[in-house]
Amino acid sequence: MAMRFEHSQSMKLGQQMKLSPRVIQSMEILQLPLAELEERIEQELESNIALELVEPERDDDDEVQREDAVDQDSDSFEHLDELTHDVPEMVENEFDSSAKTSDQMGELDTGRPSSRLAGERDVKTDAMANAPARAGTLQEQLLEQWRLADVDDRLLSAGETIIGYLDDDGFLRTPLEEILERASPGLNLNMELLEEALSALQLFLDPPGVAARDIRESLLLQLDAIEADPSQQVDRDVLARVRLLISDHLEDLSQNRLPKIAEAESLDMDQIREAMDFMRGLSIAPARQLVSTPPEIITPDAIVEYDEEQDAYIAYLNDRRYANLRINEHYARMAKDKSLDKKDREFIKTNLSNANWLLDAVDQRSSTLLRVLRVVVDAQRDYFDYGPTSLKPLPMTQVAEQLGVHVATVSRAVADKYIQTPRGIVPLRSFFTGGLSTDSGDDMSYDAVKAALAEIVEHEDPSKPLSDEALAKALKERGIEIARRTVAKYRGQLDIPSARLRKRH
Repeated sequence: MAMRFEHSQSMKLGQQMKLSPRVIQSMEILQLPLAELEERIEQELESNIALELVEPERDDDDEVQREDAVDQDSDSFEHLDELTHDVPEMVENEFDSSAKTSDQMGELDTGRPSSRLAGERDVKTDAMANAPARAGTLQEQLLEQWRLADVDDRLLSAGETIIGYLDDDGFLRTPLEEILERASPGLNLNMELLEEALSALQLFLDPPGVAARDIRESLLLQLDAIEADPSQQVDRDVLARVRLLISDHLEDLSQNRLPKIAEAESLDMDQIREAMDFMRGLSIAPARQLVSTPPEIITPDAIVEYDEEQDAYIAYLNDRRYANLRINEHYARMAKDKSLDKKDREFIKTNLSNANWLLDAVDQRSSTLLRVLRVVVDAQRDYFDYGPTSLKPLPMTQVAEQLGVHVATVSRAVADKYIQTPRGIVPLRSFFTGGLSTDSGDDMSYDAVKAALAEIVEHEDPSKPLSDEALAKALKERGIEIARRTVAKYRGQLDIPSARLRKRH
């Protein structure tokens, strides 16, 4: 069989859009929420000599007093501002007077040592001493506790190995057999030693319930600790019922099958409810008490307020932090100085170009975000007046067409942004949703339907909670017609349990 190779050339016309690095970075700036934008600006201020932040002007009288104080004490207290940064003004004045007295005594050469050398308290040292120490990780704190236990070295080592496998809730999810397989041969561990170490950990570690293998074991360990504590004044009959419910009926409790428990154990509903009230004081994640998660801080990008005179909602940006960015005039003049070394002049010009680009990108972000906000405020007036159930459908494509921009620009403008409104701080994206038409012909967003569903559940009879079918009928009475399966989907998204789990016996 013969093989033939051919070479040919062809031309093809086509269009390909490529975004410049500047455009890509501008899109990134548009998408940044306020906190990340401020962090980006701080980085630019540190690295770009041509960019500066103009601080708000201070009162002239305060500035004169501050300059006088600095002139008088500059020799003795070079870092006075640093030491008294968080000290009230009254205490700061006391430091000023004490500094003057110290200077005068130093001039007289009395031979007395300074207050710091004399062993008197130092403000900065006190502040550092009073600052809370950094909390260690869960494993670090548990290991620190365990090393105080009076056990032999082999048991201590086995316990340390087990602690390394505890999860963030304090549970040992890994079987001891698997821990033994993974353990280093040099530790000389065996199943008997691991079981003994686990029992010792459960008795020794605080809070009680840590090192349990499941929720049932953790709750029982907490009960054991309560019973062993003489300071706990608890009805023993109640404790016995709680132990019975945890040991034999934890699954029934989680499924709200209280009548089944009452029939099986010959208990009345009041006794079961009393035991359940006591169980609410127990923890299903005991180790979380040792390591606290700081709350997420949300900084709104914009603020919406009601103007009574205009009978309208006004939106404005929360841009006080970066509104005073500007080009450093000194370096701007240097860039035009022909006598300056060419290399230095090019360096300054590069920084000026980057600074101008950042200012333009921030201005463009502010302009786009504000335009989007005004459309949202106008379109969602009923939400601000009456609440979430009055939220209207607002597709991003509609806003993009109204503003004459691409829908991707609107998407980036609202991404991860929050706004402060008279009804609280809410995600800006929550105003953009599809919807449906009610029987009256009005448009209603899907989020408004969810809000109506949550409102119906909130006001239902807890002894006779509504099924999904009944919830669909209740919504239809409000003019909102959706299928039962849609009700179930929305209920799941709202973390609303089923009717059986919501029922109060």
